[in-house]
Order: sequence, then C-alpha cells, then structure tokens
Amino acid sequence: MLLSILFVLFANDFVGWETFANVDFEIRYIEELGYDVEYPVFDQEILQKDGDEMILSGYYLPIELGSQRIVLSKMPFAACFFCGGGVGQETIAEIQFSSKPRRFMPDEILKVKGHLKLNQDDYDHMVFILEEAELIE
Repeated sequence: MLLSILFVLFANDFVGWETFANVDFEIRYIEELGYDVEYPVFDQEILQKDGDEMILSGYYLPIELGSQRIVLSKMPFAACFFCGGGVGQETIAEIQFSSKPRRFMPDEILKVKGHLKLNQDDYDHMVFILEEAELIE
C-alpha cells in the first residue's frame, strides 16, 4: 500500500531521476584533489536538458550546504548515496532555492521545481543541481 502511495506521489517526477540514471560515470584521478572521483560523462541527450525546468520529488537529507541549498535524495536517508546504501550520484541532487526555504525535517518528502544545471568540474557542488528552485506544496 505504501509503495502504491509513493508511486502516485512521485509518478510525474521520476523523469528527472530517470534522466540522471542515464548518465555514465568514470573514475578519474583529479590532481587538485589528490584522489579518484566519479566523473560524470554527459551525452548529448542530457546536455540538451541543461538549463531546462525540471520537477523533482525526493527526500530531504540533513546535510549542511548553507541557508538556501539542500540535498534531495531519490531514497530516504538510511538508503541514500552518502550512507553507502544508495546506488550513486544519480540518486542525489543539490537544490539551490531562489530564497531561503522553511526548515525541513530529515526524510521529509519535498517536491521542487527549478532549472537543471549539470556540473562536471566544480567539486564544491553536486553533479545535478536545480537552480532558482521553488518548493511546490
């Protein structure tokens, strides 16, 4: 029953997560960091979506990024990418709100709308970013 409810809640918002799932990652040694990282390899299909408006539904992760930035996960905190249970970087997104959002609870389900920014080289940010995001209530 719960899975059915979640599917209905997320059904229209899986497109973003599915888009992210189609991105390949390769291991590259980054000299400035001094270690290997999973480097995203964007194909033409996703590059064409860079800047497009996108809606994502997911779980709020209590990871400090600043007053207007949060992490949204396709999976709850216990199964997220950072906890080792998640599949990979395609299951998380950085959300950059246009104004300071209200306070969220860990694993609170959020629906946001923003403009997709693909990030390959700025290691202070995530690979998938929604800029100028707004909370859809």
